[in-house]
Parts: sequence; C-alpha cells; structure tokens
Amino acid sequence: CSRPQKVCLCPFLPIHPLKVSTCLYIIQHPAEESRVLRTVPLLAACLPPEKCKILVGRRFSEERYPELATVCRNPNTIILYPGADATNLEEVAVRPSSPSVMIIIDGTWSQAKDIFYKNSLFRLPKQVQLKSNISSQYVIRTQPTNTCLSTLECAAVALTIMEKNKSIQETILRPLQALCSFQLQHGAQIHHSKEHLLKNGLYDKPMPKNKRKLRRMELLVNNVKI
Repeated sequence: CSRPQKVCLCPFLPIHPLKVSTCLYIIQHPAEESRVLRTVPLLAACLPPEKCKILVGRRFSEERYPELATVCRNPNTIILYPGADATNLEEVAVRPSSPSVMIIIDGTWSQAKDIFYKNSLFRLPKQVQLKSNISSQYVIRTQPTNTCLSTLECAAVALTIMEKNKSIQETILRPLQALCSFQLQHGAQIHHSKEHLLKNGLYDKPMPKNKRKLRRMELLVNNVKI
C-alpha cells in the first residue's frame, strides 16, 4: 500500500488479486495523482494489473492514445458517467453480451465533467450510471451530496453488478474503511456532504457570488438531482 508501517493498509487488502472478467480504465485528472488520501491506488491493489489501467491527463486524443481510442470504439466498452443519456448499469449487465471494459473518470465532479465533455472519445462508449442510493463511506473527504461515491466505491459497486458477485464490493471497500478509521484515529474529522451542511445550516463558508454555483447549492438544498 506504500503507506507508513503505523498506518499500513496491506492487512486489509486481498491476499490475491480479485479474479474479474471486467477491465477498468481509470481516467485520472492530474490533480488527483498528487492527493495523499486518494482511493485509486487501493483499487489497483485489489485487482490484477491487466484489469485496472490508469491513465493520467486532461486531454485524450486518438493520436496520443491509440489504445484508448480502440477501447472507446469497442461496442463492449461502457463509461460510468451519470446524466440524462445514461442507462442504469443493472439494465446493461443483464444483457446476453455484457460489457467487458468500463471507463471511470477520477476527479472532482467539475474535473470529471471537464474531462468527459472536452474529450470526444469518451462519448463513443455507451454511457451508464449507478442506481444505488448507498451513502459514501469515504467520510474523510467532502462530497457534494450524501450519495456521491469515491472512485473506489463506484468501481466496487459496478464490478459487483457486472461480475454478479457481492463479495467483490466488500473486499474492495475493506481498505477504504480501514483508511478512514486510521485517519479519524489520528486527528482527521468526519466530513459531511455539502448537501448535509446546507440543509442543516452548518455550511460556514461564504456563499458563492457566481449565479450558476449559487443555483447548484439551491438545488442541493431542495433535493433536486444535479
């Protein structure tokens, strides 16, 4: 896990990489690569190297990333990104020819949105989303809403659905739970979602002057999906 011995997460990782048929391509925003408490390394430690490939960057052209372009054009590839055009993953997973490759964008919501819309390659695969209403266990980092999940949690839920194996989710989430527990024991605070803070009058930062950002906060308070 590359962490100090005192907070080593290796005992919480699977002894052998999980056997999965689905290959994940994690498209990571450069800002995530430098974060100390990022979850993608834990995800990669749970899976075989050939089943979890990480590409770091903001722009992905067909010329610079020919392998990725081939993957995006493959009809058996899907991209996990919520939206009006996205199909629930549960519906896709039950079809006879289940997807064999899934692309997940790793970054803040604004970073992920920027990567998705400014790279035409990522609009070639079928767009899917998770229907799950589970709350994030990544409590040491603030999420926009109560049901926003970290990249590791998204991958855990998605792989469980695609592989039809509930133990996958439990195995992948175990090191995340240990990470949060260690951090809380060493002085970290639980981070409630922005939605929770706004609804309970606990949001102590200045409200944004930008009308678009202010409107997004109003939607969070009023339980409108954004």
